[in-house]
Amino acid sequence: MPETLRVIVAEDEPYNRKRLARLLQEAGCEVVAELRDGLAVLEWLEAGGQADAAFLDIEMPGATGLEVALDLPKTLPVVFVTAHAEHAVRAFETAALDFLVKPATAGRIEVALARIRERRAGPAPAARPAGALRYPVRAGDGLVFMDLARTSHFLVEDEVVWAFVAGERLRTPWKSLTEAESSFPQGVLVKGHRNMLVRPEAVIGVKVGEYGRLLVRLQGGLSVEVSRGAAPGLKARLGLA
Repeated sequence: MPETLRVIVAEDEPYNRKRLARLLQEAGCEVVAELRDGLAVLEWLEAGGQADAAFLDIEMPGATGLEVALDLPKTLPVVFVTAHAEHAVRAFETAALDFLVKPATAGRIEVALARIRERRAGPAPAARPAGALRYPVRAGDGLVFMDLARTSHFLVEDEVVWAFVAGERLRTPWKSLTEAESSFPQGVLVKGHRNMLVRPEAVIGVKVGEYGRLLVRLQGGLSVEVSRGAAPGLKARLGLA
């Protein structure tokens, strides 16, 4: 079982604070402090409080989450939570480990917790496997980078390629699947149909639907339909051919 993480939650809106704390507890965390503002976080730590990670709202009275993060120990991973995606670039400039957009989902919180555990486990090997590659997604006026290993598939609509991470849809800078596919080593992604690329390692279940199409269940809780023409290639990658 994953280690139990001790986390603190700072959020000035009581409903959002309780909701986030509940989701973290359901994910197996011990919420050691629920705080109303940024200054309370600093006071709690100065009083001897200890945690494995901090989940901070950005817009709080007294001191914003961004300001508080600058005064936190470098060893304390910070995950920002906000309703405003345009804060993402500034958040990552403070060396934040992750950035959640309200209302945070259970799946997205699991992704953040996995990142925290990876950080605590130590640095990754120098030679990064293909599944650890990163790619850009848009956030406000800038870009942030997502791990391919947390991505289930890519979908193109009206010359926009969307990435799906923990069930959430994120806009990439790419305009075609050819651009997306060429950004990774050959064979990392497999065609699902003419408008979709699937990461085979993200597949958690399959069944045959109507007209021989393959119905695929992906990590993050989404299901997609694979065309008859693309099904053999995906089945071969899954060892089903």
